[in-house]
Amino acid sequence: MKKNWFYIALALSFLASGAAHYAHLNATVQFILAGLAIVFVAGFLGKATESVAHYAGDRLGGFLNATFGNAAELIIAIILIKEAVNGNPALFEMVKASITGSIIGNLLLVLGLSILLGGLKFKTQVYNVRMATHSASLMILAVVALFIPAMFAPKMNKEHMDTLSLSVSVILIIAYFLWLLFSMVTHKNELADEAVEHGEAPWSKGMSIAFLVLATAMVALVSEWMVGTLEEFAHEYGLTELFLGTFVIAIVGNAAEHSAAIMLAMKNKIGAAVEIAVGSSLQIALFVAPVLVIISALMGNTMDIVFTVYELAAIGVAVFIAKSITSDGQTEWYEGVLLLSVYIILGFAFYLI
Repeated sequence: MKKNWFYIALALSFLASGAAHYAHLNATVQFILAGLAIVFVAGFLGKATESVAHYAGDRLGGFLNATFGNAAELIIAIILIKEAVNGNPALFEMVKASITGSIIGNLLLVLGLSILLGGLKFKTQVYNVRMATHSASLMILAVVALFIPAMFAPKMNKEHMDTLSLSVSVILIIAYFLWLLFSMVTHKNELADEAVEHGEAPWSKGMSIAFLVLATAMVALVSEWMVGTLEEFAHEYGLTELFLGTFVIAIVGNAAEHSAAIMLAMKNKIGAAVEIAVGSSLQIALFVAPVLVIISALMGNTMDIVFTVYELAAIGVAVFIAKSITSDGQTEWYEGVLLLSVYIILGFAFYLI
């Protein structure tokens, strides 16, 4: 029974969220139940991904963890874009806020908790410094790519800004796939960290793939239920789309990364935890955000890649301190405190805007 509590909670939270949605209950009740369900569904997605990774190997497994770990954010963002294209363009800002929240959430909250809790158990933890250095350089590329459109936006009309946004998006996607080639093929041995012990896979290969598909479908459903309550929930509690997207949606959507990275750090696998946190941020910045721009264009209304000054400042600060802390190839628990302190400061600032 003790081992099955998670699956019982998963089923109950999913059914409760669905019942609240179709019964048209109060928006707050729907939002809370959908948020709770997404945490458990994201955890299920994480377990399924780890099981598939057991059969796929560490490098491909790490890529799958990053990809499916970001599934919740991607699906929520696509649903928001669909709503924005269909007559509510203000939701484009919430999509960009959720992108900002995912990046800073992974770099500050997920990495911070991993370093803190891992460091409380192990005095000093070490990992591949070359991987950390390359990852930091890629994050700086992402900051530059987001900074340039924001600087030039006042001098451009809608058509030119759409062209620039799509161009930047394509360049970032190419850079991301070349990074995968570099890190997983041509320089995989140089960038390898300690091997993560997977132990026994909980399911067979076929069952793992089936559960991965099922979990992704469940994430899509719960995300759609939650998105339907966002505007009413935000209005009821006086929350801005910026705060809601940057912190609330991002924290809920990052549930899978939170648990996986922290558990690995507490097993003295800080290299894997850093790769999950930083790798997930990289995928959001270099792949997910550009793909969302392209998807919006295909739907008929291109979402520009112009972020607000607040969002750019938050991403820049997160990248700066994460680069500073991870550049030496080792961590102690107090560095986690520093990352979490910056995250809390940003949270108060975004809430009070």
